[in-house]
Amino acid sequence: MGSLSDRSFGIIMLLLALIAMAPGVSMIAGLLLMIPAVQMIAGRPAPVFPRFIAARSFPTRHLAALVQRAVPVLRYIEKEIHPRWPTPFEATKRLVGIVVMILNTTLLFTPIPLSNVLPALVIALIALAYLEEDGLLLSIALLDALVVLTVELVVVWETVRGAKRIVGLW
Repeated sequence: MGSLSDRSFGIIMLLLALIAMAPGVSMIAGLLLMIPAVQMIAGRPAPVFPRFIAARSFPTRHLAALVQRAVPVLRYIEKEIHPRWPTPFEATKRLVGIVVMILNTTLLFTPIPLSNVLPALVIALIALAYLEEDGLLLSIALLDALVVLTVELVVVWETVRGAKRIVGLW
């Protein structure tokens, strides 16, 4: 990761966001996504995972299967992504960290089945835009994040209201 420097945040976020789309492992990937997000907000030059996480081995066959499925899609998307609308790097890094942290919070705490897919997809889009330094795509991805957060907030609000009505009936 040291040789990637600034791009390592994007690669890690993209990989973890792709993993977070899978049901069952989204909680683990979501918790791991918090680490680079906090480090981006803090302005660190590259992500550093705690030793107990960094020293763990990961079964490569699972990662290979994920990458094998994601590569054709990423190749298609990468044709359209290229550096546009240059943005100030440090400000962008902190903003991306904040948005990823907020989206990640919804990914972790929204109590609705399969609600992890959309925030993880938006995080992956943000990571791609950040990685390729595409300001236009980053703006679109941040707008998508705002829409997803608004929809999730309304869904959770209505779920709570419905639960209150059910409890009131008993």
